[in-house]
Amino acid sequence: MQLDGWHVLGGAAQLAFASRFIVQWVVSEARGQSVIPAYFWYASLVGAAGLLVYALHIRDPIFTIGQAFGFVVYIRNLALRRRVRAA
Repeated sequence: MQLDGWHVLGGAAQLAFASRFIVQWVVSEARGQSVIPAYFWYASLVGAAGLLVYALHIRDPIFTIGQAFGFVVYIRNLALRRRVRAA
């Protein structure tokens, strides 16, 4: 296997995506209840964006569709958070 810039991008995106669970766990433990902080959704967007670019590069339609549809969920949850904070 040869490591190139695309693998670095894919790995960094996967790391960003995975980091959201670690942060969610730490924040939930600190508050003593299950919490999904805004970072979770922003890390989801960053990770999904990188993984989407990588999926397009390797021309994997299943991987591409999965990452593309995730954006709808992440953006919607950030919009809901903003609406609640504005109220």
